[in-house]
Amino acid sequence: MKASPSPLIVPFTEVRHFRPQDCLHYEPIDVRGRLHHWTIPAHRHDGLHQFQLLSRGSLVAILDGERHALRAPAALMVAPGVVHGFVYDPESAGQQVTVPSGLLGAIAAHAKLGEQLRHTILLENRSREDLKSCEALYAELEQEFRGSQPGRTEALQALVQLIGLWFLRRDSGEGSRRQPQQLRDALVQRYRGLIEQHFRQHHQVHHYSRLLSVTADHLSRVCRGATGMGALDLLHERLILEARRMLAYTPATIAEVAAELGFDDPAYFSRFFSRSLGASPSGYRGLLATGQALPAAVP
Repeated sequence: MKASPSPLIVPFTEVRHFRPQDCLHYEPIDVRGRLHHWTIPAHRHDGLHQFQLLSRGSLVAILDGERHALRAPAALMVAPGVVHGFVYDPESAGQQVTVPSGLLGAIAAHAKLGEQLRHTILLENRSREDLKSCEALYAELEQEFRGSQPGRTEALQALVQLIGLWFLRRDSGEGSRRQPQQLRDALVQRYRGLIEQHFRQHHQVHHYSRLLSVTADHLSRVCRGATGMGALDLLHERLILEARRMLAYTPATIAEVAAELGFDDPAYFSRFFSRSLGASPSGYRGLLATGQALPAAVP
C-alpha cells in the first residue's frame, strides 16, 4: 500500500492559492517574503519549474541541503523535485513565476534544452543591462497575469517560455553555477530521464534498455564510461536519493518512505538502504540530527 503524499510536497493548487484556475502563478518575491518573515521553509514541487529574478538584496538558497548565497542582480531556476528553501535579506525585491513543467513543452522537446530543464540553474554576477531583457519579460507577464485580455493563457505560456529560454541561454556561461554538471552522453541523458519518470516502479535495467533500443550490457557500458557507474547503480542511486530526501525533510515513518518508493516490504527497504549507504534509515536520521551526515545533494 502506498503512503500518503509527503507534507513536504506543495501542490500547484496551493502555489496559485487565490487564482486556482490559472495556468501559472506570478508574484513579486517580497509578497511571500514579508508574509513568511523573509524565510521560506524547505519544500518541493513535483512537476513544477520555478524561475526567480532577484533585482535587489540577497538570499541564501538551500537546495537539497546545499547552501548557495546569491546577491542581486541574480537569478535562479529550481527544477522539479528539488527540495528548496530561501532566506532573504529583508527588503529584498524581485519576481518569480511558478509553472507546470508541461507548459514548457516546446522547450523540453529540444534535446539540449530539455536536458538543461532537468537541472537547477543559478546565475550570479549578472549585469543590470543583462537583466533588463528578463525584467521586461516579467513586466509583460505581470501585466497579462493581472489582466483579462482575450488570449491571456496563450500569452502567459509564450512569455514564460521566453523567460525559460533567457535562463537556459545563460546556463553554463559566465556567472552560472550548474547543479550538477551536465552529462554529455545522449544515451545516458535519455536513460536518466526514464529513471526520473519511473524509478518508483522498480523496473529492471533490460526494461529501460528495450525502451532505448539498446542491449542492457551496452547501456551499462555507456553509463559506466560517462558516469563511472553502471546502469543498475544509477537506478539504485536515484532511489536512495529520494529516500534520503524523505528521511531528511519529512516526518514520514520508515514504512511510509518504503511504500512511497514502491517497496512492499519495509524490512527489505531498510536492508537496501543500509547496503547502499552503510547506515539504516533510522540510523541515517540519527546522523543527520547530530550533524554527522548531510542531506541529499541534487541528482
